[in-house]
This record gives sequence, structure tokens and C-alpha cells, in this order.
Amino acid sequence: MADENIFLYHALLMGIFISFIYDLLRIFRRVIPHNKFWISLEDLAFWFYCGKEVFLLMYREGNGNLRWFAVLGALTGMFSYKKLVSPYLVKYVSLMLNKVLAFAGKLLRILFKPLLLAGAKGKELWKKIGRRARCRACDLRAKQRYLLRKRKKELTLLLKAVKIKPKE
Repeated sequence: MADENIFLYHALLMGIFISFIYDLLRIFRRVIPHNKFWISLEDLAFWFYCGKEVFLLMYREGNGNLRWFAVLGALTGMFSYKKLVSPYLVKYVSLMLNKVLAFAGKLLRILFKPLLLAGAKGKELWKKIGRRARCRACDLRAKQRYLLRKRKKELTLLLKAVKIKPKE
């Protein structure tokens, strides 16, 4: 009888442990959003791990036999943990982690601001250099157009001066 009580106690703890591990996954998902593929992969790994742990518990303490009181003990542990601890743990730990990460992000932005400003100044410098190079290219094209117009006028004046006689 004492062995069965210890087995029931371990099953109850197993239910609490399984629920706690899943709450850690829920907190992780609230802090770092996932798409459905990663959520499914995490859930698959979680259930594989939980199945292995429950199997080992049943094998070690129940001699490989399925004891329904152990299943009910695990369900009782899960249910009581979900009602008493889980809502507060997930809500407040994820809130705290989100605030810590937001603060760390602000701190990193402050620490790296000189580098970002240097990068912004460098970017502005490259833009100015690019604009000057483009302006020089524009100036070159404008100069070429000016010279072409000038040559055309000179040729027009030369043709008028020569006055070619038509054949009779």
C-alpha cells in the first residue's frame, strides 16, 4: 500500500511537471512569436518527451503495468497546477521577460547609437559623392550638347556662306 501511495505521489508530481514544461513553452511563444510550423514542431518534441517520461515512470514504479490511479493522479496534478499556478506564471513571467527584452533593446540602441550615427553620416557622405559624380556626368552631357549645337550653328552659317549653286 505504501508503494502505491508513493507511486500516486510521483504521478501527481509528473502531472505538475508536464504542465510546468508546457507553460515554459507558452511563455517562450509569448516572448518570441512563432509560425505554425515551429509551434507544431515544438509540440511534437514536447509530447514525445512527456510520453517518454510517463512511460519511464510507469515502467519503474508500476512494473510496466498501467495503473489507472496513476493516470488519475497525473491528471489531478495537471488540473490543479493549471488552475492554481499556470495563469499567473505564464502572464507575469512573459510580461517580465518582454519588459526585460524591451529594456535590453533600448539599451543596445543607446550603446550602438554612435555607430549608427557614424553609419548615417557615412551614408550621407556617399550620397553627396554620388550626387557630385552624377552632376559632373550631367555637366559633361550638357557641355557635349552645347558643343554640338555650336558646331551645328557654325555648319549652318558655313553652308549659307558657300551658297551651293543648283544644277541647271
